[in-house]
Amino acid sequence: MYDNLTDRDLDRIIGMAWEDRTPFEAIKLQFGLTESQVIKLMRHTLKSSSFKLWRKRVHSGVSQKHLKKRNPEIDRFRCSRQKHISMNKISKR
Repeated sequence: MYDNLTDRDLDRIIGMAWEDRTPFEAIKLQFGLTESQVIKLMRHTLKSSSFKLWRKRVHSGVSQKHLKKRNPEIDRFRCSRQKHISMNKISKR
């Protein structure tokens, strides 16, 4: 399932999944993984206790992992000061 992803891609996906303001739609846009695939990846990659903490955080009011939960005035996936990231090619090196 994740054979076509590099270690760097996996690290980036996990980092994006942990970030509260990065929606699942951004991960899908950049890496082509659906929310359920990200959940499976996190379950497979993280320790059990870390996965439980992440799931609890994603489904609490703290996280804005779903675009529907976000303030409608926010129309971007990343900070305006962040370097440009297109598809799964990361320009920050």
